[in-house]
Amino acid sequence: MIDHIGFPVSDYERAKSFYTKALAPLGYGLVMEVTQQQTGAPAAGFGANGKPDFWIGDEGGMNKPLHVAIQAKDRATVEAFYKAAIAAGGRDNGAPGIRAHYHPDYYGAFVFDPDGHNIEAVCHVPE
Repeated sequence: MIDHIGFPVSDYERAKSFYTKALAPLGYGLVMEVTQQQTGAPAAGFGANGKPDFWIGDEGGMNKPLHVAIQAKDRATVEAFYKAAIAAGGRDNGAPGIRAHYHPDYYGAFVFDPDGHNIEAVCHVPE
């Protein structure tokens, strides 16, 4: 089981603004920030119920993008994530819909964040 994930971004304030807006429909918010003095670079931890499990840091970005999928409670939440992420400056990488090649109830949406990371919201619950 994964406790948390973190990755560097090229523009910390831009990424923090993007994720604050894009993750809100999934019930995620900014839970905490740490300073450069504490960890060597500023970092923001997003999560739900007071636990930061999705971290971004101001270490200067990555040379290859990564993929992160966050579970949504229902299909409407996947759709809300997609709309919020696009409105926050994300780029489409797959509109909300069934991805039957994974399984018949795999409903996901994919957005590239400002650094090109592929961020997904997914629901596995039948409609």
